[in-house]
Amino acid sequence: MRQLSSLLLLAFIASGSVNAFYSPSDGVVELTPSNFDREVVQDDAVWIVEFYAPWCGHCQSLVPEYKKLAKALKGVVKVGSVNADSDSTLSGQFGVRGFPTIKIFGSNKRSPTDFNGQRTAKAIAEAALAEVKKKVQAALGGGSSGGGGGSSSSSDDDVIELTEDNFDKLVLNSDDIWLVEFFAPWCGHCKNLAPEWAKAAKELKGKVKLGALDATAHQSKAAEYNVRGYPTIKFFAAGSKSASDAQEYQGGRTASDIVSWASDKHTENVPAPELVEITSESTLDSTCEGKPLCIISILPHILDCDAKCRNKFLATLRTLGDKYKQKLWGWAWAEGGQQPALEESLEVGGFGYPALAVVNFKKMKFSVLKGSFSKDGINEFLRDISYGRGHTAPVRGAKKPTIASVDPWDGKDGQLPTEEDIDLSDIDLDDDVKDEL
Repeated sequence: MRQLSSLLLLAFIASGSVNAFYSPSDGVVELTPSNFDREVVQDDAVWIVEFYAPWCGHCQSLVPEYKKLAKALKGVVKVGSVNADSDSTLSGQFGVRGFPTIKIFGSNKRSPTDFNGQRTAKAIAEAALAEVKKKVQAALGGGSSGGGGGSSSSSDDDVIELTEDNFDKLVLNSDDIWLVEFFAPWCGHCKNLAPEWAKAAKELKGKVKLGALDATAHQSKAAEYNVRGYPTIKFFAAGSKSASDAQEYQGGRTASDIVSWASDKHTENVPAPELVEITSESTLDSTCEGKPLCIISILPHILDCDAKCRNKFLATLRTLGDKYKQKLWGWAWAEGGQQPALEESLEVGGFGYPALAVVNFKKMKFSVLKGSFSKDGINEFLRDISYGRGHTAPVRGAKKPTIASVDPWDGKDGQLPTEEDIDLSDIDLDDDVKDEL
């Protein structure tokens, strides 16, 4: 009798490994390694997938609720099942360590989320509908569907999803700096990194691009970059042309560590801003337009401060421009008296030269340097400005001042005009005075 019971049990297990818990009429799609990509990964629909084993008692208990779920979500969310006992490929790929395991495949099909709630049709349905809502919000808000580090994507995620098809196009020969994470969906360390990676991507937006590549789905690309563990992070300087140009990331795994490390790399790659002489309206526009702030200096007349004196001031401004280059500010200067409308609108010049003002042309507000026109004095002033401190005032007239067209400085000392350079006909003098001259 005992032998007969054993034979019946073995027969049940054998039949269970071949026959799924669910039939087509239940609305549950049987998924295997041969159809998973086609049915789930390449499909736009949200999927709920149960990984089970026929001999698992909890899996058997879930069957009626799972059938109820599939019927309730018909036409809204697709429901599937994977017999992990007959083939462990998919369960290994997605880090399944017990049965039943339920995963929700939303926007980023390579990185599903685990369902850890009550195993009832209602609870699972609510989690699935929440994923549908998130997917719709991301589409309406234009959010990225890419996710990093094996976590589910979100509408405010700035991590760029990389694949074998788009990697070279986006990362190599790019004018941008990139940090790329090579991850595996089942990797615990990758999952821990995911929220930090997303937070860092948001903070570094506009400076450094952060990407993520599923190394299990794109194995040839991972092999090209000699990825041997997860997560592996590579740095790509602007203009990187091949895998040999990639550098190993040497920083920590928190968002602040990533931002600090990447910011240093960004600073290394940002050229110092050009210090432009304001000689026309176009020179001011090209220097300051679209910049968060514009640093405008008014230097003494060349007759009051010779070439050596002026170059000393310019050298100080260039040094500070390099120091604050990551701010992407514009830097410009003019000779005292040549741009009267500009001086008047910024309330500089009247108390002497040199003078300096920081202008936000978008908000039409400015702040004037009250301290010394020196490296330390200007640095302290700009540091306060960068922290949002300091007094600001509206630009006079609330509009960009008129800029006069003048000849650029030739780099030489100033020369007093000679008698031949003076045309008396242009001077309004009495006739008796003209006769004496």
